[in-house]
Amino acid sequence: MTEDTDKAQVLSFEEARAVVEGQAGLLHPSETETLALLDAIGRVLARAVAADRDLPPFPRATRDGYAVRSADLAVLPARLQVIGEIRAGEVPDHLPSNLSHGQTIAIMTGAPVPSGADAVVMVEFTAKKDKYVEITKGVAAGENIVPRGAEAHQGAILLDKGTRLNDAAIALAASAGRSQILVYRRPRVAILATGDEIVDIDASPSPTQIRNSNSYSLAVQVKGAGGEPELAPVAPDEPRMLKQLIEQGLRSDLLLITGGVSMGRYDLVEQVLDELRAEFFFTGAKIQPGRPIVFGKARGKYVFGLPGNPISTMVTFELFARPILDALAGMSPRKLRFLHARAKTEIRVKSGLTRFLPAILTGEFENTYIELVPWQGSGDIAAVARANCYAVIAPDRERIAVEEWVPVMMK
Repeated sequence: MTEDTDKAQVLSFEEARAVVEGQAGLLHPSETETLALLDAIGRVLARAVAADRDLPPFPRATRDGYAVRSADLAVLPARLQVIGEIRAGEVPDHLPSNLSHGQTIAIMTGAPVPSGADAVVMVEFTAKKDKYVEITKGVAAGENIVPRGAEAHQGAILLDKGTRLNDAAIALAASAGRSQILVYRRPRVAILATGDEIVDIDASPSPTQIRNSNSYSLAVQVKGAGGEPELAPVAPDEPRMLKQLIEQGLRSDLLLITGGVSMGRYDLVEQVLDELRAEFFFTGAKIQPGRPIVFGKARGKYVFGLPGNPISTMVTFELFARPILDALAGMSPRKLRFLHARAKTEIRVKSGLTRFLPAILTGEFENTYIELVPWQGSGDIAAVARANCYAVIAPDRERIAVEEWVPVMMK
């Protein structure tokens, strides 16, 4: 940086988010490891998973009932001869190779539909009498049957590279016989809290000191995003030691610094990053909380200078640091999306900033409501602990009326 004006870029929320997403799109992690399937929960696929056979591998019944030729039910009630039964997992080699006119076979959910049958009648619409069944409801061809290969054909991609493995993805990989799976290595994330007022959590703080909560909240968020947190010692408001700890943090895949990014005399993070010839993408975002957020790159590693107030730290991680961490973990890019709920009470704010305010989401189904949690500013950890979401207020709004729809970001 040759001019301070080159560095001092305060962007709107949308602009800052777009910058982060653009940088995240440039990341292509390469380090991988092979894990047992259940050990890979939450990890990101480094190689696509393909179907090793058709899914389902046979026409599958979706209901308990009777496999029939739908044409045999043109006149109701219909009386058909029951010639056997097929259970799930059974190979029906004791049955005729083809179902004939006037015949039916009892079938269970998940069982293979016999040749000649083109539908399954639910057992609720039948009455069994000796070797015959009376059917009172007709069916269309294909009803209550999943055709062979309807979910995927052999060789089709089931899970793309870059997919985070959740419960459904694990189940799909299991269905393809993948007991082991190739995933990307967890990115290492250095977390550095700064400030002479910060002490370790097991210390006895003086009346003017506070315990280091930010490193621990960030560690939880990093783990939730698929990273491996590395907590550094608290950095004092002294350039030499701060520089040394930042240099150590730059050995990790991502560096998160909390505090020291405002305009105070002892806010030294930007100064030290400048000495390390950091490239700054922005040095502020028009949001509350979290306006003095810094995003840059030094020695080939991305760096976030997050505000020191606890709620600001949590919010800015989710809005800006998480996309970079997702990309470092190998995850395909994704856009930020908000839910919506009605305002339970009136909301009043000042215009000019996009606001992410601690709130409580209540109700169920389509009747969901949001109400702000009373708070004493972005240092009020107790308020954010009571909240289960954030109300998102656009910068051009000063008042949200009762019952008006409000964007919501879940915690």
